Amino acid sequence: MDLFSDPYGDPYDEGQPQEPPSRRDRRRARKRQRRRRRSGRAAFLFALAFIVAVFGTAGVFGAAILDNRLHPPDYSGSGSGNVTVQVKDGASGAVIGATLQEHHVVKSTRAFVKVYNGESRASSIQPGFYQMRREMSSKAAMALLLDPKSRAGNQITIPEGKRAIEIFELLSKKTGIPVRDFQAVAKNTKGLGLPSYSGGKLEGFLYPGRYDLDPNGSARKIVQQMVDAFNKEASSSDLENKAKKAGLSPLRLLTVASLAQAEGGKPSDLPKISRVIYNRVKSGMALQFDTTVLYALNKRTLDVRNKDLEVDSPYNTYKHKGLPPGPICNPGPDAIEAALSPKSGEWLYFVATDPTHKITEFAVTDAQRQRLEQKFRDWQAKHPGN
Repeated sequence: MDLFSDPYGDPYDEGQPQEPPSRRDRRRARKRQRRRRRSGRAAFLFALAFIVAVFGTAGVFGAAILDNRLHPPDYSGSGSGNVTVQVKDGASGAVIGATLQEHHVVKSTRAFVKVYNGESRASSIQPGFYQMRREMSSKAAMALLLDPKSRAGNQITIPEGKRAIEIFELLSKKTGIPVRDFQAVAKNTKGLGLPSYSGGKLEGFLYPGRYDLDPNGSARKIVQQMVDAFNKEASSSDLENKAKKAGLSPLRLLTVASLAQAEGGKPSDLPKISRVIYNRVKSGMALQFDTTVLYALNKRTLDVRNKDLEVDSPYNTYKHKGLPPGPICNPGPDAIEAALSPKSGEWLYFVATDPTHKITEFAVTDAQRQRLEQKFRDWQAKHPGN
């Protein structure tokens, strides 16, 4: 048998001469190459079609994205209905836009920002509450924000040194909310976020300053706003650590600040009054402040009588030495700073010798004090009823 013959034969090649193996292998290789070329062309055509489809789709999406950026979604017209929106102090155009979108005033933040960036008066938008409409165009929304008549909230400024009850009266007059509602909050302060050292008391923690009151806000929400303002200021000024460095608890610091605030006529007097407080406490003398007695009596007067000094209260600093148990008013930043950094001196006394002009004088000896008190009585004689 031929070494290269097929033992099984080829029914289609019977009687035909057999090709040498080398020629047959070359023929098969050429067939494989032709198949690979056909497969390669098909793959190339498929890839080309895929790339065209991808880039074509990307082009469509790209055009849509570009159009969306150039022309962000926006409502048309002046809108309808009413919604109250708060613009917070320091809010950027993007923050205002996000707030408006959240309340369904504008359709997209980007549409509002585009209008905001093109409005030269945008930076004059004041913090506060605004009466807006739903589904307004961004241009119409901007116009309302620039219109003072759109201001919906009640603005109020709480002076430094006011007692909690006096603040409640001011808030009630401004909002129409009964004073008793605020007093109810003062009795149940849980959840307001008061510092642990407050003992759950509001006095001293209603931070003075300007507030934009929500026209739909409750007494609790308004009090919360003031406590939040105190916490923010205490955090930014590092009040607790500064009190610790001064050898005081935060509550004692605020108590001293409230005493200085209540007694001081001018901001420049506060550091000296703070020094008198520390000097008297250190020497073991009773403070003997009329302001603490009047706080216990819930009165405001310059005419303090001997019978008033007999009031049975831990706030009566004629009867009890040392500091009262807590603040007697709500001090501002100047008084707090004065309590932290009292002026150096040996004063043990001070007297408001001319309350009309807020003049307070200081003394080291009792003889000096008596002369200052005579000056005050002379002032009283000229101003009866005070």
